Amino acid sequence: MEFGVFDHLDRGALPLKDFYEARLKLIEAYDRAGFYAYHVAEHHSTPLGMAPSPSVFLAAVAQRTRRLRFGPLVYALPLHHPLRLIEEICMLDQISGGRLEIGFGRGSSPAEIALYGQNPADAQRIYAEALDLILQGLSQRTLNFQGEFFSFDNVPIELEPLQKPHPPVWYGVHSVGSAERAARRGLNVVSLDTAHDTRSFAGRYREVWRETRGETRGMPKIGISRFIVAADSDQEALSIARRAYPIWRRSFYHLYRLRGGAPAHERPPDFDGLTEAGQGIAGTPETVAAFLQSQLTESEATYLVGQFAFGDLSLSESLRSVELFTRRVMPTLMAKYEG
Repeated sequence: MEFGVFDHLDRGALPLKDFYEARLKLIEAYDRAGFYAYHVAEHHSTPLGMAPSPSVFLAAVAQRTRRLRFGPLVYALPLHHPLRLIEEICMLDQISGGRLEIGFGRGSSPAEIALYGQNPADAQRIYAEALDLILQGLSQRTLNFQGEFFSFDNVPIELEPLQKPHPPVWYGVHSVGSAERAARRGLNVVSLDTAHDTRSFAGRYREVWRETRGETRGMPKIGISRFIVAADSDQEALSIARRAYPIWRRSFYHLYRLRGGAPAHERPPDFDGLTEAGQGIAGTPETVAAFLQSQLTESEATYLVGQFAFGDLSLSESLRSVELFTRRVMPTLMAKYEG
């Protein structure tokens, strides 16, 4: 069992300069606490994501941390030129000493893709083609590729990643089919869905992994992500979470209010509904540990990813939550998992 962090980098009340500095201080705390990796989302034209260029933000993360691995979850490939992304990935992996983890996807918001002048109907095909192209470019010195959307003829690749043949690759799963595709490629996965749904994803992932490799050794991480607020009392934690979550949710629905439509994966209107859905918890370390243990058991996930900063949570509130989590929740979960 390992622990990671997921972050939308959604905007709170702080001026942006102060917002970025506060988040980097929190990430320094993740580094000290021994989390495996920090995963940041990519969003555009919405307060849901203040890291529309994940590479720029992660370059700062690389300089402010020493052990923590990090990466995008995910680069929205329809919004990136593959050659530029190959170069950015190589730079990040080198300047971080080989701590980069790379996630790729088609983009979760059709509105964001359309705002970039792309056709959302093409997003899945662009993702599939660009992924092949990027992985090829990360392991070869000359790029030759002919596809539906991209073509390269003997393009020299001067950069290379430190990790060979490339950094570990991640994918966000929302269906049995996506879990199956990820298993065939040997990708690490994270689910934001319910434990029940994640269990079906994880089960199919393991089946395909065994079918294609004939063994279970070396299986990538199967992650589940949850909103987490820990405090000295259940009442204090719930008060904080109930205040902060609606602000995050308002950002989550921002573009849909402006442009119409609805997200593929709805989110409850309040934090109590999120807890009832099994997607978040607020309470004492004991309350948090019991909830997460239940989630891990039901989902059969092997990697727990916490979202400790969202809405208008202050730096001090998030730091206290992380302190309690690492000191009193992590050891409890590790002991039960190993047992």
